[in-house]
Amino acid sequence: MANLISPEGKTFLVTGGASGIGKHCVEIFLREGAKAVAILDVQVNVGEELAKQLNKTYPNKVIFIKCDVGDEKEVSEAFDKVLGHFKQLDVVMNNAGIMVDSPTGWRKACDVNWQGLVSCAIKGLKHMRRDEGGVGGTIINVSSIAALYKFRFLPIYNGSKMAVLHFSQSLAGGSFFEKTGVRILTVCFGATETALLQGLQDRTIDDIGAEEILVVSNEMKHQKVESAAAGVLKMFKEGANGSIWLSTDDKPAKDITPFIDAGFKEFEKAFI
Repeated sequence: MANLISPEGKTFLVTGGASGIGKHCVEIFLREGAKAVAILDVQVNVGEELAKQLNKTYPNKVIFIKCDVGDEKEVSEAFDKVLGHFKQLDVVMNNAGIMVDSPTGWRKACDVNWQGLVSCAIKGLKHMRRDEGGVGGTIINVSSIAALYKFRFLPIYNGSKMAVLHFSQSLAGGSFFEKTGVRILTVCFGATETALLQGLQDRTIDDIGAEEILVVSNEMKHQKVESAAAGVLKMFKEGANGSIWLSTDDKPAKDITPFIDAGFKEFEKAFI
């Protein structure tokens, strides 16, 4: 994309925005001149306190809305509240996610990581798309480096994040951007210093996975959340519709779309 796109003057909605990467993205969008930010999260006390503190620096620019993105009713109500309050929506960042492959938690993980993301993307797109009266915008979908590797101990999480990557590229294809004016961007984070990585051995699919994850997690380099948020900002400013970006190891985010496309071309050879 030849011209950089600025957050300035735009209204953002960030799911999972009360802590971790989401929180740092909220802060960086505001520093870059965002008109307003809606924080959606299930952490009520944390979210309300964050909004309160941010409004001291950015008066009347931040609202918090309790929302479990795995609950369709809550998602619909949250979007109605955001649009009712700010009257516009330019960017939806689908950041909410959980890493739970355990027998009792995997279904909720699918609801949040996959169905919830799709629901928020569709609702954001409905409001923003030019061919239905909107003014265009951007949808940021958070995938993971787990979509690019075969981590045996987290197959459900891996699958949900691969689904996000494929959903994003498929949605963005063809004449989508020309007709809607909405960019679809996807970021794959490497291991990052957030609560998501704490106590993982209790959230794997089985005992074998619990043993394996302790070894792998100790070998991984964990990037800072500030690096992850900076990667999102770089992608937002530079990313073309349908592009996939990698943010890992505290390095500047990079566009890995050519590698993803090359991979799919290899898959296609199986049908020739």
